[in-house]
Amino acid sequence: MLMKIRRFLKTESGATAIEYGLIAALVAVASIAAFDSFGQSLIAVFDTVSNHLG
Repeated sequence: MLMKIRRFLKTESGATAIEYGLIAALVAVASIAAFDSFGQSLIAVFDTVSNHLG
């Protein structure tokens, strides 16, 4: 039984999956923040172009 506990504590494959999940979540949050801040600027640019063309 003690050997099973030691083997469980040494296993790191689950930690790697959690790390990848955290990285993916961080990338998603950063992408949403970037799209939100640049989105308003792009809308203004497209409105300006539309006004000049129309």
